[in-house]
Amino acid sequence: MDTEAIHEELDKRAAEVADQVVAWRHHLHQHPELSNREVNTARLVADHLRALALDEVRTGIAGHGVVGVLRGGAPGERVVALRADMDALPVRDACGADFASEVVDADYPGGPFPVSHACGHDCHTAALLGAATVLAGVRDRLPGTVLFVFQPAEEGPPVTEQGGARAMVEAGAFDDPVPTMAFGLHVTPHPKGYVGYRVGNQYGASTLVRIVVTGKQTHGSTPWEGVDPMPAVGAVLTGIGQLYRQVSAFDPVTVSIGHVEDVGRFNIVGQTVTLWGTVRCAVESDMVRVQQRLTTLAEHSAAAFGATATVEYLQPVPPVHNSGPWVEAGLPTFRRVVGPERVVETGATLGYDDVSELVGRFGGLYVMLGVQDATLDASGRPVPVPGGRGLVTNHNPHFYADDGTLVTGVRLHAHVAYDHLAGTLVPSDAA
Repeated sequence: MDTEAIHEELDKRAAEVADQVVAWRHHLHQHPELSNREVNTARLVADHLRALALDEVRTGIAGHGVVGVLRGGAPGERVVALRADMDALPVRDACGADFASEVVDADYPGGPFPVSHACGHDCHTAALLGAATVLAGVRDRLPGTVLFVFQPAEEGPPVTEQGGARAMVEAGAFDDPVPTMAFGLHVTPHPKGYVGYRVGNQYGASTLVRIVVTGKQTHGSTPWEGVDPMPAVGAVLTGIGQLYRQVSAFDPVTVSIGHVEDVGRFNIVGQTVTLWGTVRCAVESDMVRVQQRLTTLAEHSAAAFGATATVEYLQPVPPVHNSGPWVEAGLPTFRRVVGPERVVETGATLGYDDVSELVGRFGGLYVMLGVQDATLDASGRPVPVPGGRGLVTNHNPHFYADDGTLVTGVRLHAHVAYDHLAGTLVPSDAA
């Protein structure tokens, strides 16, 4: 079978599995699980991979990670790792669909939390299950090996736990066979069926920050007998807004505090206040400087009010970097799958994704898949289609994804896998 014929075969099989992919996505959306708690999601994935009679189905990797191994029947040494993340978010579901989540996790650290797939990982998992089905159906013509990687804890596990892509690497998930390419996609508020790519950092560098400000507890009627941590916290929060002025204005950075934690009572000056936040840098080398500035700000602000502060940086994630040679190699595949007019270059973002741990180690690509009622304006920015559901960012309770785009995700995975194994999707310096 020639290359054109097998591409047609992949598309035919993707169309045949499309309804099942939508059904998987609806089930996963209705039954989301938080990071490092993906028990039932992993079971569903593993059960289907076993039903495909893959060569191996490895489970329990770095928590609930699953890797399916499909060895092709044609000669070839390349190994492509197709990656999907499985975890959901502590965000209520307001998407309005009849399969919306009503799950509440009462036991998760810091909870109870409403749980939803407000980031679209249900789409990623369903699409990769579809791609596994498609590729297993043509295994005799695959000139190499495909790893179907279903990753837990992309959103970050509880701080007392390990998890995510780096934990899967450290657990040996990619030791045998070693990938020659990693590929993944992320659904995003772009026009339905569009593929967005970027040469350079597709996503920024990230780290979680925990700042603990400690004073001395006393009664609210006698504040002079203690040390109130609240004024120091206020100074830290105010000062964070000026940190961007202390690094180059040409490379964006941001520090956001998303949660303030205090244990106390209305009439008690508490002992400690904990700030939880995130640091993002478009250029990874800026991360050290921002951390130094933030630590200095916290420690000195606390000292000014007679308190102390400790600053910890946890769960670092490197940027997702798409190199020029890899993008050049991948563009023909993307254009064939969705059409040249639907493959567009995107701007930078300070979002993060720990697929960077795989792309950075093994080479490869990470792209955006548009799933919303949008079009592009004259400057190439997505804008809502009149009468549509609007543009809703990931992590918003109203985030939605059009079911009709999921088969495009299946086709992208399948075509990228075959093209890499066949040697057509390989950077020029590695061909």
